[in-house]
Amino acid sequence: MHEAISVPVDIPCEDGTRLGGHIWPSATSHPCGTVVINAATGVPAQYYHRYARFLTGHGFAVLTYDYRGIGLSRPDTLRGYACRWADWGELDFAAAIDFIRTREPNAPLLVVGHSIGGFLPGLARNAGSIDRMLTVGAQYGYWGDYSAASRWRLFLKWHLAMPVLTAAFGYFPGRRLGWLEDLPAGVARDWSLRRARMELSHPVADRDDTLNRLASVTADILALCISDDEIGTPDAVRRALNYYRNAPTKQVLLQPTDFGLERIGHFSLFHDRHAAGFWLDTVLWLRDGVNPWPHRQFETLTITPSGPNPVAGPDRP
Repeated sequence: MHEAISVPVDIPCEDGTRLGGHIWPSATSHPCGTVVINAATGVPAQYYHRYARFLTGHGFAVLTYDYRGIGLSRPDTLRGYACRWADWGELDFAAAIDFIRTREPNAPLLVVGHSIGGFLPGLARNAGSIDRMLTVGAQYGYWGDYSAASRWRLFLKWHLAMPVLTAAFGYFPGRRLGWLEDLPAGVARDWSLRRARMELSHPVADRDDTLNRLASVTADILALCISDDEIGTPDAVRRALNYYRNAPTKQVLLQPTDFGLERIGHFSLFHDRHAAGFWLDTVLWLRDGVNPWPHRQFETLTITPSGPNPVAGPDRP
């Protein structure tokens, strides 16, 4: 089996921030695609390194990186560190695209986005250059879309306890609680105060630009939901997908039993026990654009540029 050796990299952002990450060179001299892996909120990029190594063995070059305030991109102190959730998409992911395109300008540009990492791409100025996306439980944390059985427990945890702790510490101390990595205060507040319409968390003057950036994405998107995912429910994933109104999208609902398991939840698909199953299936989509789970596709959202505005009415996100 190919054993990829990663190369540490320093990614410059437009505002002068520098992000830590790794390039994973392809096992082939001509990559079949370049993959940018976007992490979930509060999850270090290191968690996805095994999946990145796997992809290199199937002909992809891969970039993993940490958003500002997390992992290799964490400052000396988070207290007083100015960072908003939108910065991860508008600045950090945009910088990741620029960086990987400079190194591999001719290969198809692919994105694997986990949780918030599947929604952030649409905030970047250069998101229109993405060719294909695979998202896993991708949403933006609106509490009303959490699973009914867990909704109030998660609301108390992420939308009451988190802002209170953030105010007390000057950042969210997720690591000491064993919940997540620590988060910058601005990111924690943005999550805890998220409303059904995502753009309302942006300054009024920026909202049209934000929606236009999301609408500029024309990449094919395959959006995965797992039936026991409390956060990335079908409703939550659909709400996020509706903002990609010019992108052909497919939704797939997978069951833990599809992989011989009792539980999967929001995180475990990136564990290497899935290398011979789920990981191998993802290659079909990333390399060939083939949905490996057509029997689990429960809705196809293909909205043309002349279609309805996804935020035109009060009942839309």
